[in-house]
Amino acid sequence: MAEDIEEIRKKKLLEMQKRLAEQQKAQEEAMRQEMELEAQLDAIMRRILTPEARERLGRVKLVKPELARQVELVLVQLYQAGQIREPIDDPKLKRILAQVDSRTRRDYRIKW
Repeated sequence: MAEDIEEIRKKKLLEMQKRLAEQQKAQEEAMRQEMELEAQLDAIMRRILTPEARERLGRVKLVKPELARQVELVLVQLYQAGQIREPIDDPKLKRILAQVDSRTRRDYRIKW
């Protein structure tokens, strides 16, 4: 009886270890894909933004990461559609940031 319980425990432990290893592999794969995506995104941003605009976007990313991600996605879509023909400078990026921010901004009103 004690041997059966010990055998069941060993099987459960092996099962749990196997499941943990699979989860770790999945996390590593997701992390690798995320890093590849970030590298591709960074490469595209280097092509379509001037250094000043990239710097501004980096600062925005520190303060409002969601807004920066939205702007990056909009810029990538425009780039892939062939609508960006010249590098985007800082004033253009400011306008794009303002437009995206106004679309995604939520007004919170507290009623008394």
